[in-house]
Amino acid sequence: MKEFTPNEFSLKLAELVFKEAIAMEKGLKIVANKIKRDAKNKIGHYQKGIGKFPEWAELADSTLQEKERLGYSPPDNPLLRTGDMRASIKSEVKGLEAVIGSTDPKSVYHEFGTSKMPMRPFIGPAAFKNKKFIMETIGTAVVAGFYGKGQQIHESLGYDFEAGEE
Repeated sequence: MKEFTPNEFSLKLAELVFKEAIAMEKGLKIVANKIKRDAKNKIGHYQKGIGKFPEWAELADSTLQEKERLGYSPPDNPLLRTGDMRASIKSEVKGLEAVIGSTDPKSVYHEFGTSKMPMRPFIGPAAFKNKKFIMETIGTAVVAGFYGKGQQIHESLGYDFEAGEE
């Protein structure tokens, strides 16, 4: 076993904290991009309920008629008119914080519903659907940050790869 002076040990710990933060941020970027992609893919397709998020209600006849009148084809594609809302879904990672959302003002009404419009959430369900992926990816990032890229991880930790592998 290698011995360290107190100064060497403190430098090693500082290096470990730095490497851990870099690995975690990389893991968060992977997770945020996956949730963003899945949220975008929900737009235009009826969704089944998942977790506490409800199944999407059918579009009202008045909505279908309005979409048809305006030339949106096919009209029965919920939340999709021009594609602007889907294109507005972004993800951003800064340090150990990830934000996934839409810059389209209408998205909040669809995600949470209104007194006149049912909920048709797409961001929350995308995150919920990916719970296992999120835990595995962040867990992998933590272990990779601790062990360092290319180090063999002991099988008892439940990871069947080398640290830093994607």
